[in-house]
Amino acid sequence: MAPLSLMAAGVNILTKSFGLFSSASLARCSCAFTAAKPFSTSAGGPPKRPLTGYMRFVQEQRPQVIRQHPDVKAMEVIKKVAERWRLLTPEQKRPFEQAALADRNQYKVTLERYKAQLTPAQSEALIEEQRQRRAKRKAIKKKRELTSLGKPKRPRLPFNIFMSEHFEEARGVTVSAKLKSLQDDWRNLSIMQKQVYVQLAEDDKVRYKNEMKAWEEHMVEIGRQDLIRRKERTARKTTKAGKKRSKSKVTKPKKAAAKKKPTAAAAKKKTTTTKVVKKTTRSTKKA
Repeated sequence: MAPLSLMAAGVNILTKSFGLFSSASLARCSCAFTAAKPFSTSAGGPPKRPLTGYMRFVQEQRPQVIRQHPDVKAMEVIKKVAERWRLLTPEQKRPFEQAALADRNQYKVTLERYKAQLTPAQSEALIEEQRQRRAKRKAIKKKRELTSLGKPKRPRLPFNIFMSEHFEEARGVTVSAKLKSLQDDWRNLSIMQKQVYVQLAEDDKVRYKNEMKAWEEHMVEIGRQDLIRRKERTARKTTKAGKKRSKSKVTKPKKAAAKKKPTAAAAKKKTTTTKVVKKTTRSTKKA
């Protein structure tokens, strides 16, 4: 911890000399350095990933914002903290980023030490867990992107429509209890009663199909063909290829049919016929 205290003292000296920070920024800088703690691992688990410079700033500023605005919702608190971060200069952000860098270097050392004591089976399990986490983060990121681009919601099933209509009046206090009672009610419905929700689901399928068609056409216009469904992408490529082929076809004038060369059998037959005619002519002359 001695180097950290020296670094904090150095920040104080620089501040007094050059006046780069305000008094409030000084407090933030000191907290950014002194808050660095050794990493602790959970029981038998890998070390926790270190916080980024921004997240260190959020941890520091969030209690202050809550004290100043006690009636503000959690999302608004984060927005206010983010706004404060954007207003900081690069010099004011540097202490948080340097502290995060020190934590990240320490994390790498601790992680390598942790991996060295694992068995091959445990190493494989750790790799698989990391792969699943990456896949989950990627799926969440893609879902957010599609939502921001206005992708239509998938069509609902008949039971989902029934559940959305009767959820508030369902029996039970907890969500799971309400769902169970709705499932029982759905099973007790007659075929004619269910048919209403089946028809609504079919109408919702038509809605989804039309909205998806318009949405994918818009994605093509803005250059996001990668978001189009695979089947639709293949159909579009096939249609474009057919159009190109039809354009490239040029009607050529038909060539006059070439005279067929007589085959060997036909030539032999013709020669034989000629000989027979000549013999007949000679015999007629002698007579």
